[in-house]
Amino acid sequence: MPFPLRRGASAAILALLLPLAACSQADDQAEAAAADLTAALSEHTLGGVSLADPAAAAAFEEQVAPLADYDVEVSADEVEREGDEGTVALHWTWDVEGHEWAYDTTTALAEGEDEWVVQWDPAALAPDLAAGERIEVSREFGERAGILGEGSEPIVAERPVGRYGLDRTRITADEVGASAERIAGAVGIDPAAFRASAESAGPQAFVEAIVVREGEEDQHVAPDFLEIPGAIVVPDTLPLAPTRDFARELLGAVGDATAEIVEASDGSVRAGDVVGLSGLQQTFDAQLRGTPSIAIEAVGDDDERRTLAEFDGADGRPLSLTLDPAIQSAAEEIVAGLGEDAPASAIVTIRPSTGEVLALANGAGGLDIASTGQYPPGSTFKLVTSLALIRAGASLDDVLSCPESLEVDGFTFRNYDDYPASALGDVTFRTAIANSCNTAVIGARDRIGDGELAAAAASLGLAPDADLGYPASLGQVPEPEGETERAADLIGQGRILATPLGMATVAASIGAGHTVAPQLIADDDTDASAKPEADATAQPAQPLAPEEASALRELMRAVVTEGSATFLAGIPGEPVGAKTGTAEYGEPDGDGEYPKHSWMVGTHGDLAAAVFVEDGTSGAETAGPLLQALFERF
Repeated sequence: MPFPLRRGASAAILALLLPLAACSQADDQAEAAAADLTAALSEHTLGGVSLADPAAAAAFEEQVAPLADYDVEVSADEVEREGDEGTVALHWTWDVEGHEWAYDTTTALAEGEDEWVVQWDPAALAPDLAAGERIEVSREFGERAGILGEGSEPIVAERPVGRYGLDRTRITADEVGASAERIAGAVGIDPAAFRASAESAGPQAFVEAIVVREGEEDQHVAPDFLEIPGAIVVPDTLPLAPTRDFARELLGAVGDATAEIVEASDGSVRAGDVVGLSGLQQTFDAQLRGTPSIAIEAVGDDDERRTLAEFDGADGRPLSLTLDPAIQSAAEEIVAGLGEDAPASAIVTIRPSTGEVLALANGAGGLDIASTGQYPPGSTFKLVTSLALIRAGASLDDVLSCPESLEVDGFTFRNYDDYPASALGDVTFRTAIANSCNTAVIGARDRIGDGELAAAAASLGLAPDADLGYPASLGQVPEPEGETERAADLIGQGRILATPLGMATVAASIGAGHTVAPQLIADDDTDASAKPEADATAQPAQPLAPEEASALRELMRAVVTEGSATFLAGIPGEPVGAKTGTAEYGEPDGDGEYPKHSWMVGTHGDLAAAVFVEDGTSGAETAGPLLQALFERF
């Protein structure tokens, strides 16, 4: 049985245990203080940390502020304690825009009245950092990479510009307001806003008003600009296309990062960085911009600097496109010929053999009609309907009835006003398509089963989405709601929609003899996050067969030799195939006439094209001359 301890022995043991318990408690408190410290430092703060000098928190916040955009993890070893004092080793690991900056420091701790406190010293933030030093981060990008066209021909390259603005060092403070307003007037910007910017800037500042491409000064700057006190022009370069309007919607713009871009960048973009603001420049910004070289320095009150860390950057990598600068320029020139007040228009060209997009040209208005403007395609869609009929067993010599009008569920469909009387009545399938007979196509609607029109569209590349590495769509062929809409769908009306890119893809598929998926990005070294997947446009369930494409080419050729596009017959070189299209939209005028979209699609050798004019007379009359001008040049 156990023997009871004597009172004296119990007291002796207790006397031994009490110091051990106190020691353990001190260790726990010191470790807790270290844990609080590392948790706070990982959040760029000393808030919530028990400090021997509470003022150290504000000093730390000021010193660490330049590193606020960089994530950091801080861990600690066990506290080395001697009595009521201790030290702890801190292990810092910063993520500096993808670079790891790792180092170790130490800080002291001490036992306070109720808890252990941190005796913070700036050297615990960075090796040998002193109280009088500040941290500075400098970033310098290399040259932004260009955008290349077919054959690596530069499209976007560094081109000279002038930065027009106010140099505050050249005038007195009293002159700033008046000069700023005169400068704003000379370059066409808001005088009040520019004056406010100039007056709030420092006395050594250059306050930029506008950036102008070299050679365009007369269009944007008053001739007496340099006579204004303080007005200067700073020469510079920017990555620009050959002209202001060259593929503007596609290529996009470059400029200073907006607050929204900085916020969304997860630290990779900072205020003042030059970034892509729209189009491909924005989509592929990381590739084109490259990465900056970064220097982190400790700077003393005497401006003496010492390097804490350095990281090498990398120049941007060029983006290669399939775009052909000559064809793009020609297409833009052709649509520009419609005039500044002309309706929206577009020309898209594709190389059928490869699916490469050679031109995405938009007319007046600044809208991206070429790749995102969805409109009823009118009779150009009869190429899709023709494929559905061919698959249903129709041959080009089959006889169809082409009356002047045809009623479907109480709605009367008619042919266009100038439809030739010689092509009315019983005509071949070939003649009906060549002359664009609405009633013949609608009259054959019962041959086409549910879903077969959409399947034919998919076989010709007219899929809902196009992944070009750039926002684009091709078209949509929804299931019709009712017999009247089913009839209208066959002639490209109803709820059928297509973009010029979509209809150019249809023509390219016919020219190639297989389903074409348009391709714009030619780079093998493109950023994986932005580059389209190789099979982004999935092959349709029923790909276009060579014999089907051959029949459709014969129909397109008949449009030129005997139908509604005979004006293209004299174009030299390989035979031209085409299809005209007119689509009514909107509300009728007082005479019952609807406004009309004008379309043309065509092939000429290894070139397929679609032309669209938002408001015209007919496909042949309005869009036809534009296609003719293009094919005469290429």
